[in-house]
Amino acid sequence: MHNARKIDDGLYYVGVNDHRITRFENTHPLTKGMAYNSFLLIDDKTVLLDTVDRSGGQQFMENVAAALAGRKLDYLVINHMEPDHCALIVDIFRTYPEVILVGNKTTFRLLDQFYGVDLRGQFVEVKEGDTLSIGKGTLRFFMAPMVHWPEVMVTYEEKSGLLFSADAFGTFGTIEGSLFTDAEHFEKLWLDEGRRYYTNIIGKYGMQTLSLLNKIAQLKINMVLPLHGPLWRDDIASYFKKYRLWASYAPEEKGVVIAVGSIYGNTEEAADILAGYLADLGVKNIVMHNVSSVDPSFILSDIFRYSHVVLISATYNFRVFPKMETLVTDIVATGVANRTFAIIENGSWAPAADNLIRAQINKLKNARIINQEKFTIKSALKSNQLEALKTLARQIAETI
Repeated sequence: MHNARKIDDGLYYVGVNDHRITRFENTHPLTKGMAYNSFLLIDDKTVLLDTVDRSGGQQFMENVAAALAGRKLDYLVINHMEPDHCALIVDIFRTYPEVILVGNKTTFRLLDQFYGVDLRGQFVEVKEGDTLSIGKGTLRFFMAPMVHWPEVMVTYEEKSGLLFSADAFGTFGTIEGSLFTDAEHFEKLWLDEGRRYYTNIIGKYGMQTLSLLNKIAQLKINMVLPLHGPLWRDDIASYFKKYRLWASYAPEEKGVVIAVGSIYGNTEEAADILAGYLADLGVKNIVMHNVSSVDPSFILSDIFRYSHVVLISATYNFRVFPKMETLVTDIVATGVANRTFAIIENGSWAPAADNLIRAQINKLKNARIINQEKFTIKSALKSNQLEALKTLARQIAETI
């Protein structure tokens, strides 16, 4: 049964929810599934913008047919060729054999790599700023390479001010009833997952994201229609502002993320004591994560949010505790910049975590490690180390 939704005159939502999926890209945990958004414009020409994941294929095809209401499909615009958005292109091509595919040069290279589609001349290759008249409306295309794949582009419908933004401005999670969000609703229900989505999916490509934001800054945008999560028609500027912060690697707030990798609890005990010292010194935002039980995607999201990061790790087989090593690798891979770090290591006979973590953090742009001398715990924190821990807490608090 179809679940096509009318958004506005000539604009339909034909996307689907997947409530069963538990990991996005088979990597990032999902607490409320995932929405795969797709849209249909009805003008003199009919235009489908992107498809969905294979998991929602049957309902998607029914949605498209219901929204078309007997009309033929003239165009399929491919803003993004990742399989969660392109899996039904072949099905559309077979069901609507006269459809013309619209994309850029890289789009069609990836389409051939994934599906080997014989386009038989039924395609329009677009470049930066190209337009396509669909009747009363006109589509304009802006390239957004590496936000977050090389072929990504966004489509702007000039008459109604619609921005079909590919993966930009999306979130994790299913759409539960209302397609749209207002600022208050988003802040309460979507912001954390929007930040986690940006951090882990797009976060590495801050420069490219800023380039896209600059391209669309002068457009009159009445709706933002991303490929994941709720749609925007109110206070759009507030989410754009968040994206500028994240893309610039500027913290949203002053605060401390404490990530701890502990084996038997002694390293975790030191983290708890440090957190208490920070609170006593007036630090308001303190978030502690056990790297063994919290997925790195959540920790990275908080690192994008807050200004300071404390990495407290046991040594394991002469290396960093494995779960902490994974987190540090992800921090460096994401390119987090402009953060203040502190490092504490533990080791019973050959402490090694500090040197290894420090070498990785030093790769980051504008990363400051606040404790230039190592803070080493040997098996368990001793009473004669408490003053040094208080000093480290004061150093952190004074910079907040």
